Amino acid sequence: MLIAAQDATVPVIVQTRSALAPEVLFAVIVPIDLTLVFRKWGPFPGVLGVENQTGAWDRVGQSRNPQLSDGSTAFEQLTQYTEGHSFAYELSAFTGPMRHLVRGIRGEWTFTPDGLGTVIRWTYEFSPLPGRRFVIRRIVAPMWRRYMATSLRATVRESNRLVK
Repeated sequence: MLIAAQDATVPVIVQTRSALAPEVLFAVIVPIDLTLVFRKWGPFPGVLGVENQTGAWDRVGQSRNPQLSDGSTAFEQLTQYTEGHSFAYELSAFTGPMRHLVRGIRGEWTFTPDGLGTVIRWTYEFSPLPGRRFVIRRIVAPMWRRYMATSLRATVRESNRLVK
């Protein structure tokens, strides 16, 4: 486990609503093509593709290597999967600038019923390297929140397109 309860992390949370039902959104978002929704924004690279994916990304333990537009990569592993409700993953082994700032990251998506639609909440939890917490909290996290909000809107837009 990358992040334990006693670790001092820096969380970033964004959320939005969708008219689609939670189980529909979950089924579309979990396996979504990352290149469609994670585009370069500010100092953060976009996703160009994924290599070495094990399985359909629907079981704990499956992994993949996102390939980023700055030429870097990371290792991503699915750590939690509750059909129709939530999934979580950990990112580590960064080869780009993030390797100097974080030990790893835990991401989690939850899909909560909201009338006939859904509240989608995406949490990103940075585990800073020693002495890097201030940089993550004050510089990276505020910009990352904007990147996440942009990516979340793109994810909902793409989900609506895929469902129609």
